[in-house]
Amino acid sequence: MLGMQGKYPVITLCGSTRFKDQFMEVQKKLTLEGKIVISVGLFGHSGDYEVWENMDEGTLTKTKEMLDDIHKRKIDMSDEIFVINVGGYIGDSTRSEIEYALAHGKKVRYLEEQK
Repeated sequence: MLGMQGKYPVITLCGSTRFKDQFMEVQKKLTLEGKIVISVGLFGHSGDYEVWENMDEGTLTKTKEMLDDIHKRKIDMSDEIFVINVGGYIGDSTRSEIEYALAHGKKVRYLEEQK
């Protein structure tokens, strides 16, 4: 199934933002395969610290909730998700994104085979 974009499937990357290098690598690879790639907006676990450093606890919680919601909207726009599961690692946010994608009929692919 291809979305409104026609012949270019849309793929949202999911995974821990600590894997920034792998996100960039997969984004390039999929783009060269003719895919429209939607990635994360910032890498909170590997850079982008300035985003969080001056936030109070309440703002931090609200911001993280907003970012989770935005990522689910990205999944809504996609034909599939591609999970960056380096070393098999899948955190809680990513797990909930996988469940969301599956519940909405999206294909799920993984960087590393699931054991």
